[in-house]
Amino acid sequence: MTAIRGATTVNSDTPEEIKAAVKELLCAIREKNNLSSENIICIMFSSTGDIRSFYPAKAAREAGFDGCALFSSLEPPIQGALPLCIRVMVLCHGKFKAEHVYLRGAKRLRRDITSNLVVALDGPAGSGKSTAAKALAKHFNILYLDTGAMYRACALKCLNSGISPEDGKAVANMVKNIDLKIEYSEGKQVTVLDGKDVSLDIRKPEISDMASKVSANSAVREKMVQMQRKIASSMPCVLDGRDIGTNVLPDAEYKFYITASSGVRAMRRFAEEKAKGYDIDIKKVEADIIARDKRDSEREIAPLRMAEDAILVDTSDMTEQQVVEFLVNKIQEKV
Repeated sequence: MTAIRGATTVNSDTPEEIKAAVKELLCAIREKNNLSSENIICIMFSSTGDIRSFYPAKAAREAGFDGCALFSSLEPPIQGALPLCIRVMVLCHGKFKAEHVYLRGAKRLRRDITSNLVVALDGPAGSGKSTAAKALAKHFNILYLDTGAMYRACALKCLNSGISPEDGKAVANMVKNIDLKIEYSEGKQVTVLDGKDVSLDIRKPEISDMASKVSANSAVREKMVQMQRKIASSMPCVLDGRDIGTNVLPDAEYKFYITASSGVRAMRRFAEEKAKGYDIDIKKVEADIIARDKRDSEREIAPLRMAEDAILVDTSDMTEQQVVEFLVNKIQEKV
């Protein structure tokens, strides 16, 4: 069984207003979840105490939702509650991903699904921000935009073209006409460079260090930031990187700075690379991480730093699940 939630508001306590609002809400739930009359088991309403002129359940019956059980109840008075509000829960046969619907003034109750939810996660390498970002996007059923993959693709282009990441002019010329596309297939981001899927190639150890150097180039950052802002303005998403909350999306409502000790981050990166079959030295991994932290923090263009309005999350002693739960709870607090 699947439960679909929803809510709406009315401008005044009149039968006409209630009938129109209930019909609009139920029709939207039915359409977004591709429901038939046979799918619906029960529709349960609750409404604030200032709605008394007409039962929402009766409005549902008049709207044609009469092939299932209908129930209405009045909510107790709650200080600060949204006035003239009708809530609903639709119980359906089968298990599927429910598309909850919040309309009119009730949109404020669930801004995470009714507005363009954009979450910015910043932090140093190996802090767990990418893992958290992916899980967070999955939780809210929104896009995960791997910004690091975009810079890695630029680094791979330099490598393939024989361009040194320290050669600013050559790098700037390269990125000016780079054929880079971010596509999405089966819920995953696919990085396409020069018409080829390079999602695996950009994860090689030698690309990681080069990406940090390439990203310090102002032309590269301007190009990538332009692409990232365009994507974030068009759909709800989670972005992770070094300067998302400070530079890419400074107006993002939800910002977090994910960090951990260098030793913990080195162990995580070591485990990741070993799992991929790469033979690496953990001492070198930690040394590289410390060097990269210094380089990213001291670069002139969009350095790694915590935004003033970001929430600090030290994941050194946290599990992946604990990190995700913390982020979700903080977002829901603001919602």
